[in-house]
Amino acid sequence: MTIVNWFSIIESLLFAAGDEGLSTKQIGSVLEKSEKEVMSLMNEIKGSYEKPERGLLIMQIGDTFQLVTKKENADYLKKLVESPHQQTLSQAALETLAIIAYRQPITRVEIEEVRGVKTERPLQTLMAKGLIEECGRAEGTGRAYLYGTTKTFLDVFGLKDLNELPTLPNEVEDEDVQNEADLFFETFQERFDM
Repeated sequence: MTIVNWFSIIESLLFAAGDEGLSTKQIGSVLEKSEKEVMSLMNEIKGSYEKPERGLLIMQIGDTFQLVTKKENADYLKKLVESPHQQTLSQAALETLAIIAYRQPITRVEIEEVRGVKTERPLQTLMAKGLIEECGRAEGTGRAYLYGTTKTFLDVFGLKDLNELPTLPNEVEDEDVQNEADLFFETFQERFDM
């Protein structure tokens, strides 16, 4: 017979719920326990978090519970948030992102044909930041991965959908293309660095 670690399960549930927290009713529904049983478990768990070496607490607001950080650690958390280190993207990553945004779904080889250089590293960076994802496989030999943008990409640019991307002009001078590309990259960097 398997012993169920209710503390571990509840901790995972609260972590996944984030700022919204979970009510005793919600937790009870998942655990298949009564609200009274859940309250008893929550009181035990809350006690285990009140040790000085713990960085988290379980806070109760009404009948809702949240996993929160200790007030004593606020100065360190503030430093982390205000850190001057910004998450910027390289020119190569920005170019790759623009190509994917306008031509998705697209394979790595097709991206490299447009850019004229390898794109493995920029693809890894963009995937790690959640801006692109693998969205299928191409037909034919090798069945290469297809790449497309994510909801995070839309959120960063403040777009409802890809139809709101600026249209690309049909005939333009090289200087105009460079100016448009610079404006696109500057806009992205401003929004991404926030």
